[in-house]
Amino acid sequence: MLGYVLLGLIALFLAVILIRAAMFNPKPQPEIPQDPVTFDRDAAISALQTLVRFKTVSNVDREKEDDGEFKKLISSLPELYPRVFDVCSVTELPDRALLFRWPGKNPGDPAVMMAHYDVVPVDESKWDKPPFAGIIEDGVLWGRGTLDTKVTFNGILSAANHLIAKGFEPEHDIYFAFSGGEEVNGNGAPNIVNWFVRHDIHPAIVVDEGGAVVENVFPGVTKPCGMVGIAEKGMMNVEYKVLSGGGHASSPPPATPIDTLAKAVNRLHGKPFKMHVTKPAAEMFDTLGRHSSFGYKILFANLWCFGPVLDLYCSLTGGEINALVRTTMAFTMMEGSTARNVIPPEAKIVSNMRLNPADSVNSAVSYLKRTIDNSKVEVKVLESFEPSPISETNCPAWDKVAAAVAQTWPGTVVSPYLMVQCSDSRHYRDLSNHVYRFSAMDLTAEERRSIHGNNERIRLDCACKAVEFYIRLLKKC
Repeated sequence: MLGYVLLGLIALFLAVILIRAAMFNPKPQPEIPQDPVTFDRDAAISALQTLVRFKTVSNVDREKEDDGEFKKLISSLPELYPRVFDVCSVTELPDRALLFRWPGKNPGDPAVMMAHYDVVPVDESKWDKPPFAGIIEDGVLWGRGTLDTKVTFNGILSAANHLIAKGFEPEHDIYFAFSGGEEVNGNGAPNIVNWFVRHDIHPAIVVDEGGAVVENVFPGVTKPCGMVGIAEKGMMNVEYKVLSGGGHASSPPPATPIDTLAKAVNRLHGKPFKMHVTKPAAEMFDTLGRHSSFGYKILFANLWCFGPVLDLYCSLTGGEINALVRTTMAFTMMEGSTARNVIPPEAKIVSNMRLNPADSVNSAVSYLKRTIDNSKVEVKVLESFEPSPISETNCPAWDKVAAAVAQTWPGTVVSPYLMVQCSDSRHYRDLSNHVYRFSAMDLTAEERRSIHGNNERIRLDCACKAVEFYIRLLKKC
């Protein structure tokens, strides 16, 4: 009798799982009218080409920067985008921050469109084309910053230039907030935020770099996905240090500082941070999972019972999916003895950590110390910032961004997600809960890898799509 009961319960369990998976279909979407966009593509490409030619390389050592290149870029803007300067006021703030105000017809909370115009350094010997020549070949523009993020800087200003020429006026004020030091965590963006605070301005929507339109980004999904970040992970760099009396390597003690650090690293690798499916990941699973193959629908429609399976899958595969659901840690730097036959009196290892929204700097440090469980290992936070707040998705601000993505890239599934990198938008945490992170491009895997890498380049059609996206988005503001 008991056996029949158990078989019945198992059958019921399987039926529930399969029925839930079968019903896990894409949610009905409102009809989004197609809005054809025409603009001067040649002018937009020429402007981006000009921007790329300025060597606006930022560096934590300001003496290694060429301030003249930043000034030349800024001075070129009135010629590149003349209509913008006819209508918008421009405020220059410390640390190369630029704030444009496009006056709206009526009072109300404004929109803020963000980008940064500094770029990371290059090793020119490893590039197939000169990184600052702005070469166009076979429909591709080569150069540092083409993707990160002079394309969106140009997209915003080219879109505004076009709309102003057509006589368009936004309903409410629109601000263009540009930083010249994002790559080195500069103070440009904080200075703009402080300006907003001083003027009691609370943006209704903020759009900065982040996700993009990508393919093969989610298990079982074949459609292109427009990934819009509604939060970003926190970050902290942590130093682990062990001291000793040093000595000659010919007669080592039972454990050298490097031995002790190696054991600490092993313990941390063996006990990764706990999985937390926070709102950005949950909404992504609920959105993209419905477009997945049936096997994955079984998983994502039934996370209430298959959470451990997801945890195991993420732990084994690592990468982006794993980074969405847990705090991650990558050991990046090591320092020991200065001689091959000397036991170091001091050894250090540094890890870069990205904090899940469910964790905090303090909770992460406590976990590290508890897991290492060795008082000889000194744990020190070198720099850090907390995970961002999570922005709303069931609101008009989200609808504007999602609609602009869907109109610009028809057939794309628009989904929230958790941004695992850092952006200047984190500074808006106390100003708005409508902060969205989307780089207006459709990118291949190879193009994504070239960001901060060698041979960064952009298809001309992709650069024009960025302008199209911002024309649509600005018209909704």
